[in-house]
Amino acid sequence: MANILNLMPELDPEEMNYIQTLVKDMSDQEAQRFVHIYRSRRKDSQLTLITALIGLVGVAGVHRFLLGQIGMGLLYFFTGGLCFVGTIIDAINYKRLTFEYNVKEAQRVLYMMQYT
Repeated sequence: MANILNLMPELDPEEMNYIQTLVKDMSDQEAQRFVHIYRSRRKDSQLTLITALIGLVGVAGVHRFLLGQIGMGLLYFFTGGLCFVGTIIDAINYKRLTFEYNVKEAQRVLYMMQYT
């Protein structure tokens, strides 16, 4: 059983718990492979916050494009972040947005590892 704290110490506690449940039944070699792929795909919450704040003074919606939400990114872009209200809410909830994205990516990596 691999300890995710040793493999990815940069994770937030909530994300670490989630990833630990995913790798608990993996061998050390499989867990290292998972971590290698997942680390390259996950987003850092600070990057989401910075790009959301850029939306307040520059181009709105960049953080939504970064998180793979193209439709919302276009909506924010053309409406000025829904008149800045959506951008402010996203700047407050940046950790939740990033965690949801990272959960989806972890599931994709796990699925990819099972069928390759």
